[in-house]
Amino acid sequence: MSNFQYMRASALDEAAAKVKGAEDGAVLAGGMTLLPSIKLGLSSPSDLVDLGGIGDLAGITSAGGSVTIGAMTCHADVANSGDVPPALAAMASGIGDRQVRNRGTIGGSIANNDPAADYPAACLALGATINTDQRSIAADDFFTGLFETALNDGEIITSVSFPTPDKAAYQKFTSPASRFALVGVFVAAGSDGVRVAVTGCGQGGVYRDADLESALAASFSADALADKSVSSDNLLSDIHAAADYRAHLIVEMTKRAVAACG
Repeated sequence: MSNFQYMRASALDEAAAKVKGAEDGAVLAGGMTLLPSIKLGLSSPSDLVDLGGIGDLAGITSAGGSVTIGAMTCHADVANSGDVPPALAAMASGIGDRQVRNRGTIGGSIANNDPAADYPAACLALGATINTDQRSIAADDFFTGLFETALNDGEIITSVSFPTPDKAAYQKFTSPASRFALVGVFVAAGSDGVRVAVTGCGQGGVYRDADLESALAASFSADALADKSVSSDNLLSDIHAAADYRAHLIVEMTKRAVAACG
């Protein structure tokens, strides 16, 4: 592990200033992705600015047909909230283990954009808006590649706003060791139509499947996918699962998610 300077901020503007003033600064939320990356030598920031002391960044509010979740809200709080869409709460309840759910945060998960993370799929499927200390970014524009996002250097996520869907569900096929998604599919139907977001298997990270969306827009039922298949050309193939197996799982997880929507 490389050496770094640890700093703790008590306000958002203080955190932003500390990151901006560092040679290669990074913000620390729950640390469930960042700290292992540092230990493995995949990331080597000069300074870590801990957001844990900024109370305004945690909490859940619901108003006007949408729910806004503070970036420092942990997965367990999302899972146990009666204000968030049930599909989002159920998804949060299946992240990692109890320790991860009580430490990991929605903002940290989205900012790191791990290709097997669950929240990016929820953001895409539900048409979320990611709010930062500088601007608001539509989820469709936010996730740009493996571990890559539209965030500028030093830009800090403050909250995520989710429209309330008419129907939604998330289904994933997990790795038994890590509980990461080998394939995860979040399906939602609402004012923006049908959206199908896939995580865990795309070479470019989380993405929407336009073909599955079109099929479900015509008939929102698992039967509408009976003859559907997904190409394995742009899917990951590794020691956990081959690309063609992941392609099969995408359709199956989509069917299960549609069925779970009721």
